[in-house]
Amino acid sequence: MTDQPHPPNAVPAAPDLFTWEFAADPYPAYAWLREHAPVRRTELPSGVEAWLVTRYADARQALADPRLSKNPAHHDEPEHARGRTGIPGERKAELMTHLLNIDPPDHTRLRRLVSTAFTPRRVAEFAPRVQQLTDRLIDGFADRGSADLIHEFAFPLPIYAICDLLGVPREDQDDFRDWAGMMIRHGGGPRGGVARSVKKMRGYLAELIHRKRAALPADPAPGEDLISGLIRASDHGEHLTENEAAAMAFILLFAGFETTVNLIGNGTYALLTHPEQRRRLQRSLAAGERDLLETGVEELLRYDGPVELATWRFATEPVTIGGQRIAPGDPVLVVLAAADRDPERFADPDVLDLGRRDNQHLGYGHGIHYCLGAPLARLEGRSALATLLTRLPDLRLAVDPADLRWRGGLIMRGLRTLPVEFTPVR
Repeated sequence: MTDQPHPPNAVPAAPDLFTWEFAADPYPAYAWLREHAPVRRTELPSGVEAWLVTRYADARQALADPRLSKNPAHHDEPEHARGRTGIPGERKAELMTHLLNIDPPDHTRLRRLVSTAFTPRRVAEFAPRVQQLTDRLIDGFADRGSADLIHEFAFPLPIYAICDLLGVPREDQDDFRDWAGMMIRHGGGPRGGVARSVKKMRGYLAELIHRKRAALPADPAPGEDLISGLIRASDHGEHLTENEAAAMAFILLFAGFETTVNLIGNGTYALLTHPEQRRRLQRSLAAGERDLLETGVEELLRYDGPVELATWRFATEPVTIGGQRIAPGDPVLVVLAAADRDPERFADPDVLDLGRRDNQHLGYGHGIHYCLGAPLARLEGRSALATLLTRLPDLRLAVDPADLRWRGGLIMRGLRTLPVEFTPVR
């Protein structure tokens, strides 16, 4: 018995989504969706149905459309609205009022309060601390000749950096590393260690805010940490509640570390599996040039970025995207990873080209919800990749790429581990 060819113009079967195989390489499935069902209603692993938007032009429209609210209360499924779209493992309302879950004018007010921590000047001032952290972490394994770059490097670097920015005392930062590690290893389930870690982190932040408020001087100090700045704003008429301050600190910590873990992990993996591009970057760094590093980080964000799907949106009125009518209350998920491989927008989208110039990718979103911490994440990515490739020039994978496992989630996508080998540095 022989296989029968597809009839002319037949559409291939839709790919399976959200499987382990899909997590390892979602891009063929995204190519199918872009071509055959660019705006498609899909049942998610949770059982919730949502619209997936996969083409670049449609994605930009959806990300900037004010009719797509970030507030889960606009969804008509009560359990979903009570928190299934919120912070992983969290069901408490006191941590739900944050930038990823609100619309203007509250979003405008809270974003304005936090944006001063991520100005180009403030991020540039933070660069020496990021480099210090980068070198310290590499020092911890450079003489061994092997390492797991996720758990020993990509994970702790942004944790310590965001803790410094928030104003978490150095002696408490290892606790944050443990709590965040539980969340990143086990995802957003509501039970067990993840829920306990969220509870501990929430309790610690509430207590830290109390301590900082009691110790706050009348005049701001130069380089004041972000939590102190939030407290000062709430005490001077900005109407920032204590719950909002705690939620803001929590989401900046959570969103501010996992995206960078994946940027460093996915980016390093892409360079190790594209040796010509890696050598190209190493030659540029050896010559003291930074231009290719700048464009290279942007290309890594486009090619295999840390955020696979933008966070939830909900239609507040009928919206048409890509010819599909979306009803009020329907959830919408913009697939950034699919949009950034759209051949209608990017030439040779499946090719990694560190020198790509026309690269208005959506790796950090678009519109008023564009990632606030993107400048810091870029700084950390540049520091991490440049220092790794300079100090460990023969860095190589220690396992077959097929043996690597990916953390498949609804929003983030990154490697569980990244075992590498290199010549020990004595």
